[in-house]
Amino acid sequence: MSTSDAAGVPAINPSGAPPSALSGDPFQTDLIIQLMKEAVAGSSTVGPSPSGLPASLPTGLPSGSLPTSLLPSASIPGLQTGRLDESGLAGGYPRATTQTHPPVHPLLSPTHPPSQRSAFNSRPLSGGHDPEGSEAYAFGEPRCNGNAFSGVPNRALSPGDKHANSDVHSRGALPTPASFDSSSIGAEPEFYFLRGPSPKPLPASAVHPSTVASSPSLLDIDSIRRDFPALNQKVHGKPLVWLDNAATTHKPKRVIDATSEFYGRHNSNIHRAAHALAARSTELFENGREKVREFLGAASAQEIIFVRGTTEAINLVAQSYGRQQIKSRDEILLTGLEHHANIVPWQLLSQQTGAVIRVIPLNDRGELNLEEFPRLLNQRTRIVSVAHVSNALGTVNPVEHIIAMAHAQGVPVLVDGAQSTPHLPVNVQALDADFFAFSGHKVFGPTGIGALYGKAALLEQMPPWQGGGHMIRDVTFEKTVYQSAPEKFEAGTPDIAGVVGLAAAIDYLFDLGIPAIAAYEHQLLEYATEQLHSIPGLRLIGTALNKASVLSFVIPGKTPQNIARHLDQHGIAVRAGHHCAQPAVRHFGLEATVRASLAFYNNHADVEALVSALRRL
Repeated sequence: MSTSDAAGVPAINPSGAPPSALSGDPFQTDLIIQLMKEAVAGSSTVGPSPSGLPASLPTGLPSGSLPTSLLPSASIPGLQTGRLDESGLAGGYPRATTQTHPPVHPLLSPTHPPSQRSAFNSRPLSGGHDPEGSEAYAFGEPRCNGNAFSGVPNRALSPGDKHANSDVHSRGALPTPASFDSSSIGAEPEFYFLRGPSPKPLPASAVHPSTVASSPSLLDIDSIRRDFPALNQKVHGKPLVWLDNAATTHKPKRVIDATSEFYGRHNSNIHRAAHALAARSTELFENGREKVREFLGAASAQEIIFVRGTTEAINLVAQSYGRQQIKSRDEILLTGLEHHANIVPWQLLSQQTGAVIRVIPLNDRGELNLEEFPRLLNQRTRIVSVAHVSNALGTVNPVEHIIAMAHAQGVPVLVDGAQSTPHLPVNVQALDADFFAFSGHKVFGPTGIGALYGKAALLEQMPPWQGGGHMIRDVTFEKTVYQSAPEKFEAGTPDIAGVVGLAAAIDYLFDLGIPAIAAYEHQLLEYATEQLHSIPGLRLIGTALNKASVLSFVIPGKTPQNIARHLDQHGIAVRAGHHCAQPAVRHFGLEATVRASLAFYNNHADVEALVSALRRL
C-alpha cells in the first residue's frame, strides 16, 4: 500500500524496485540520464534503446551548453521547507507553521499522450503506487557554495532503505529570515531556468523522453518560424523581425485554426444547455482548464480560474483575498521590479483598507536586494506579491526562496508569471506558490484570456469578486448561494474560444519541449548580449546574472522612441517606453528604454538585423 500525506497525494515508495523497460513505462530514468550526458559530451551515438528512444542522438551542443539541472537526476534540487497548516484558514492564512513535507510527484501516467506532457509540468497518476512496481527516485540536496545554490550529487533511494522517505525529507534547512544569506543568490552566472533549489523536489522521472529528443540543437527554428503566419510578412519592405515578445507573442497556425474552428463549428455557450453544440463547447472549455492545470503543475483543475489575463488575476486576489484578510496598518510586500499590474491593484486595496505597501529594493544590476527581505517581512505582512521574471529588465527573481522565507512567517505569496511562463518550466506545487497568474497572449495564445492558480484551501475561503450568471447555485432577492471554486470566480460568459486557443498554444509548447525552449533562448540571449556590447555607447539596462530573454538598452543622444522608429523602418519591432514598470526603469535614472525581447522563433539573423540597424544610427 502506498503512503500518502494529509492531502491524500500519493507518496513515493521507498522500495526502489525499477519498472521493466518493456512494461510500457516511458520513463527509463537511467537511459534518459545517459542520453542527456552523452548529448552534452558531444557523443554522436548512444547505446541500445529498450524504451524506444532513437539509437542515435544528433549533437553539436557547445560544451556545457545544457545545464546539469536538465538531467533527470538533478531535476530542481530540493529545498526542504515548512508546510503551512491550512486547517485554521477561516481566520486568515495561518501564521503558525508545521514542519511536514508533501510527497514527491509520482510518475506521469504512461497512458497520457507525450504531446500533452512537459517536463516539470507533470501530470500525476490518480491513486497510489504499487509498492512492488515503484521506481527508485534520486534527489538533490541543497547546498550553498558561497556563490550560488547548487545541487550536490544525488543519492538514489535503495530498496533496503526503509527510512528513505523520511530521510530525504529531513535533509536540508529552511532559509529563515535570520539565517538566509542573500549573497548566495545570483552571485555567479547560471542558466536562468531550472536553477537553484526548489521548495519541493521533482522526481527524476518527470523528464519525458520526448523532451530529451528536443534538446536545444534539435529545435528546427526554420520549421518553427513557418508555423507562425505573422512572421512571414514584410514591414516597410523589410522582412519582419519581431522582437517585442515581452509585450505579446505571435500565434502558431495551430492556435489560429483552433479558435477559428470553435467559432465555425462548435460555437455555443457552456454548461447551461442540453444540445450537442453546448456539450461540445463545454468539453472543449473544461479540457482547456485541465490543460492549464497540467501546464502549471497544479494538483487539481478546480484550482484553475479563467480570467482575462494576469492583470485581472491580480485584481481578483487583491479584491477577494485582500479585502477579506488585509486590514488597516497591515502590510503588502512588493518588489521594485513589478509591472504596474502588480502595483496598482495593491494600491487600490491599500486606499480601501488603510494597508501599507512596502517594497524590496533593487541593486545596480536590477536584481532584488534580498538582504532587505527579512527586515521587510514582519508580523504585519499579510501577502507578498512578486514577479517571477521582470518584463522591463529580464531579471529572474528567486521566487522559490522568497516563497520559502515568506511561508516560514506564515505569509502567502502571489507570483506574477506573465513573463516566466513563455520561457521556463513552471510547477506551482514545486514552487509552493499560493497564487500564480499568467496571460495567454504571452505564451503564443489568444489575447483576452489568462488563468489564476490558487491553492484549493485558499480559494475555498475567498468570497466571489464579481457577481452574475454561472457562479451561483441559487438566487433569491434575499440571498444568493454561490458555486465552489473555480466557478464562483467566473461570473458571466467566459472567453470560450480564448480557452480553446490557449489549450492549443500549451500543446504546441509541450510538443517543442519547454526545457528545450529555455535552453535555446538562453543561448540566443547570450549571443544577443554579446552583439549589443559591440555597439559603441550602447548601455544595457538590467544586467542580472539570472536573466530571461529581455534586452533593455539606451544609446546616448538618441531617445528610445526615435531608436524604435528607426528600427521599425528596417522591419524590426521593439518596444520603447517605461514598459508599465516605471519604478524599475526610474531606478536607473531613466524614464524610458528600448526593449528587445526574444522568443524561441527568433534566431541569430534577427539579432544580426537588430545590431546592423542600430549601427546605422
